[in-house]
Amino acid sequence: MAAAIGLACAVPAGAAAAGPSLPWVTVSPLKGTPDASPRTQISFLGVPGTDISQIVVHGARSGGHRGTLKPYSTGNGGSYVLLRYFTPGEQVTVSAVETVKGAHRTIGTSFAVEGFYTPPAGATGTTGATGATGATGATGATGAAGSVASYATLPNTRPPTISVTTPAANPALGDVFLTPADGSTQAGAMIVNPAGQMVWFSPAPAGEQDADLRVQQYLGHAVLTYWQGKIEYGHGVGVGVIDNPSYQQVAQVRAGNGYQMDLHDFDLEPGGVALVTIFQPVAYNLQSFGGPANGAIEDCIIQEIDVRTGLVMFEWHALGHVPLSASYSSVPKTAPSLWDWFHLNSLDLEPNGNILVSSRNTWAVYQIGHTFGEVLWALGGRHSSFTLGPGVRFAWQHDATLISSNSIAIFDNEDTPKIGSTSRAIVVNLDYGTYTATLAHQFVNPTQVVLSPSQGDVQQLTNADQFVGWGQIGIASEFSAAGTLTFELSLPPLVESYRAYRFPWSAQPATAPTLVATRAAGATTAQVGASWNGATDVVAWQLLAGDSASALAPVGGPVANGGFETDFSVATSAPYVAVRALGTGGKVLATSPAQAVAP
Repeated sequence: MAAAIGLACAVPAGAAAAGPSLPWVTVSPLKGTPDASPRTQISFLGVPGTDISQIVVHGARSGGHRGTLKPYSTGNGGSYVLLRYFTPGEQVTVSAVETVKGAHRTIGTSFAVEGFYTPPAGATGTTGATGATGATGATGATGAAGSVASYATLPNTRPPTISVTTPAANPALGDVFLTPADGSTQAGAMIVNPAGQMVWFSPAPAGEQDADLRVQQYLGHAVLTYWQGKIEYGHGVGVGVIDNPSYQQVAQVRAGNGYQMDLHDFDLEPGGVALVTIFQPVAYNLQSFGGPANGAIEDCIIQEIDVRTGLVMFEWHALGHVPLSASYSSVPKTAPSLWDWFHLNSLDLEPNGNILVSSRNTWAVYQIGHTFGEVLWALGGRHSSFTLGPGVRFAWQHDATLISSNSIAIFDNEDTPKIGSTSRAIVVNLDYGTYTATLAHQFVNPTQVVLSPSQGDVQQLTNADQFVGWGQIGIASEFSAAGTLTFELSLPPLVESYRAYRFPWSAQPATAPTLVATRAAGATTAQVGASWNGATDVVAWQLLAGDSASALAPVGGPVANGGFETDFSVATSAPYVAVRALGTGGKVLATSPAQAVAP
């Protein structure tokens, strides 16, 4: 369908001579890319690196380039890492030979190189809503009374309080994963249980924030993933973090080719591969669009990263595949503003290997071919491949996700600038025979009118409920297939979460439980507070006491776990105490360090 919407297919050199016995090799930067990085690798994806030979790389200004072909840990390709960079403004050609079982084929690509553009001081985005928060840690904005939780065992943190307005109909579906930012609380990563009680909170470093906290699979194991970094010019500049169920970092993901990883999506694929988003400012003459000759735009880039090696396996640029005329975003009239014409805000790897992409500022969802990077079809926007049925039209949307072979869930913001009366979650059915799109379901908040200027997501749960994060508004709602509200919670006023997810989660931190114990002068009872940040399986707490830190024994009976922090009193005049976290059947999960009882 690419030809039907006026978008060209980027076919590698030599494709016309392809034989049926040879697998396709994707060579990145893709053919026709107008703004590849001077630091780019040449990525060959689709066959083992040993099947690639006779690599020739030539820059029109910089001449021939030698390098080393470094294999991916996945065994399906390698990156030719150059010994020196390309020259900005030049055209590059690449050729190589693919050899499989004695059959040969010439493969390659050609692309233009663009130097890195640094926006001058005072440059801003042009969308009104960036699709990301502007938090730089806690902002100091005044929130409602009681909006910040306080824990004696976690004294230097300011997590938000969570209000459950509709109790969870099915608590077994799991915990809620949030990344609070703005307002009077700290920015960070947060897990709460269905009752709204905090399970885990990890403040972001000063001046930074977290986004997109969720459970994924890395090399066959459940892990916690999130983005962490700063917001600059309306997009993220940071890294992807992968933690094990003990909250220990097992890997960190960075964008390649000299770029910085954006916050909008961080998907893990089988084999230890990450799919990430990148925003890269590019100098651009905008006179033909009514803007300045010395203008600048945000190109949006997708990279596949081999997590274990850091090599770039695949790279796609919106600027090389979607026309600027598709944008609904206003063109800045004067420099140095950046035209955020595309605004990539979600990725979803489909079972067929293609990539589903949401572009906020073209009001469209695209299916991108994973071999050549071509736009296979567009849903919505100015150049839709599908005829949209009643109620399907969406605007400024976020988070398009494939939920079946012919159904897509979309968070439809409808705001900034305001287009519709309410934000909503929709499920759209696609008919590939007639290329028509029909509205299967619409989920609108029944308790209040919600119009979210930015952010948001839709997640289909294992029981087919839809879990909706309302983004900037700071609400998360769950709906049954029939549209009934089955669960809802909210963050304090002015506090938002880029996305909200719900997953089953079992974790035992590598750190020890924390204990606070005090005793009034002359008293024989200790006041105790116990917590274990991130633990999910604590059933009860057992106090240990004694005359020295090395001679402690149980005192009193186990005390039922009372939430994130359990407060209780125990009759003891011993000067030293510790606390055990107990699991099912009284199993000792961990013990805190011994400490003196504070007066």
